[in-house]
Amino acid sequence: MARKKDNNAAQDAAAKALAAVQAKKSAEKAKVQHNITHVEQQTVGKTELLAVTRKNAMPYRVAAIILWILAIAFEVLAILFFKKVIKWDFALKNPGYYISWIVCIVLDFICVMVGSLLWKKANHLDPASAKNKTKFWLHNNLGVIVAVIAFAPFIIFVLTDKKADKQSKTIATVIAAVLIIAAVLVGIDWNPVSQEQMLEEAGIDTGAVYEHVYWTKGGKVYHLYEDCGHLNNSSDLLEGTSQAAVENGKTRMCQDCYSRGVKEGLIIEENNDDKIETPTDEVVPVE
Repeated sequence: MARKKDNNAAQDAAAKALAAVQAKKSAEKAKVQHNITHVEQQTVGKTELLAVTRKNAMPYRVAAIILWILAIAFEVLAILFFKKVIKWDFALKNPGYYISWIVCIVLDFICVMVGSLLWKKANHLDPASAKNKTKFWLHNNLGVIVAVIAFAPFIIFVLTDKKADKQSKTIATVIAAVLIIAAVLVGIDWNPVSQEQMLEEAGIDTGAVYEHVYWTKGGKVYHLYEDCGHLNNSSDLLEGTSQAAVENGKTRMCQDCYSRGVKEGLIIEENNDDKIETPTDEVVPVE
């Protein structure tokens, strides 16, 4: 009996020792050394900040529009190939007939999809105002409208083409229907950012900014804490004010940092509407 108790005690001691070692390893892993580069704030007011965000978003908007124009061009080609308007020997006989318009409609989809992703990226860098809800939705989901324009006419021409055989119509309609659904889903911005939210997080609307926040070049958010778990895999960090973070395309605060800031009293919530207010310390007034 005594031997059994000794074995149990030994097992408990071993388990505690293992847990202590694992905890020590976890703590050491959490202590990540960061190379921090300070980023100067470029602007001091709403007008200047919006000018910077608009400039940051412009290349993405231009690229998206070009891709959407190409998408519509590929749709027109797909219609012409399907209706055999283009007198190209390869496209007049099987399997070249199917290959020609299927390739065009797939290229149409790729251009629409990539264009929508770039447009959403631009909207997060330079968001629209949420004061007009209809305009705000249309601005953030323009990719949905383009997706319909880039596929609906093709489907209509296919279904109304009296010369095309039933098999060709069925294949074309199914392919186009699948692609238009996928393009619409890609075009929807499921988590849009408003201009008001961006300005608030930058400190413009509250009259103050967070003096020290951290972010990565490829990240989408900024962090209040250098030791945030989401930064453990990043050796190089950028550091500056929350307004500088917004100027560099980080229009949201990390949700984990926000929750931690609320618990530690750095962020004060009002009316439980997830608004980020003036911190209790480290504040830089905005002129």
